[in-house]
Amino acid sequence: MTQTLPATSLQLRSLLHASGELEISLVDQPLPQPAEHEVLIRIEATPLNPSDQGLLLGPADLDTLEAAGTAERPVLRARVPSAALAGLAARVGQSLPVGNEGAGTVVAAGSSAAAQALLGKKVAAIGGAMYAQHRCVPANQCLLLPDDATAAEGASCFVNPLTALGMVETMRREGHTALVHTAAASNLGQMLNRICLQDGIGLVNIVRSPAQAALLREQGAQHVCDSSADGFIHDLTEALVQTGATLAFDATGGGTLAGQILSAMEAALSRQATEYSRYGSPVHKQVYLYGGLDTSPTTFRRNFGMAWGLGGWLLFPFLNKIGAAGAEALKQRVARELRSTFRSHYAGELSLTQALAPEHARRYAQRATGEKFLIRPN
Repeated sequence: MTQTLPATSLQLRSLLHASGELEISLVDQPLPQPAEHEVLIRIEATPLNPSDQGLLLGPADLDTLEAAGTAERPVLRARVPSAALAGLAARVGQSLPVGNEGAGTVVAAGSSAAAQALLGKKVAAIGGAMYAQHRCVPANQCLLLPDDATAAEGASCFVNPLTALGMVETMRREGHTALVHTAAASNLGQMLNRICLQDGIGLVNIVRSPAQAALLREQGAQHVCDSSADGFIHDLTEALVQTGATLAFDATGGGTLAGQILSAMEAALSRQATEYSRYGSPVHKQVYLYGGLDTSPTTFRRNFGMAWGLGGWLLFPFLNKIGAAGAEALKQRVARELRSTFRSHYAGELSLTQALAPEHARRYAQRATGEKFLIRPN
């Protein structure tokens, strides 16, 4: 494949100053040259995931967002509250690239057979720094897309699909038989619902509004509990009785929801108890926090016995745990079901410069259901 490549490429960077000012800008970087086992991708689509926004905007006060720079090289600035600065000391002064995943065309490749095989192909990739016009990554971090797939269809191949599959795989490996998922009307939640329906797995979907509940039920979800409803705890307990779910993944992180889930699990298990134990059910109940939609402290009332766990779960440590072969099996399922189980939808598309406009940043930073955006770097 012969084509003229530019000498430089734009990349989005997020910089936190010691003063507490967050600065997001575009910088010209020398075009990366792929090593033996690497490929250079012209990035054509990359999603604004919640996990990306944690690095992009951090705990910045959105009311302080303001535009600076020029039309061609805009700069987005905001203030980080002083109370949050202590926890961010390690990133002060560092200009950090952003963007976990993306998709595009391989325009240059290293000398290895694996890299050369991808030259001219459309691929999805993971590896960070994807909010850029070009990205150099190892060939084994790429997923070859179907010939007729678009970059937009492949842009979200990794984070959401592998997270959803990772939840199901964690369930199996830890001996559970059904799942609970919060923020279940999200792109990720809808994928998880499709996986569980296809694989015959009981899934309790927790949402935050009647509209979200209706959305999931239209997609075939069997157990949907609205946390804004007066009868939420009753509905949740009944769904847990019916599914037997003892494992939950909570995207909210803060507040009381994780404790409510553990309490409802204990209540559901107690219905099947044949004798009383002051230590509660011996069946282990586990909630994993994997997001931070609610930034308040995680609080709970310990009324769920002694067989329980509350911890964190992240995709990349999980993939390392299951090894290359396990991760590859999950990736191949994503490729097979790219347009069905793992399809994504977006509220809109933004260029790199538009992503730095305060009005757009305020919108995508809300992380509202149905408000996921796609960046088109080129």
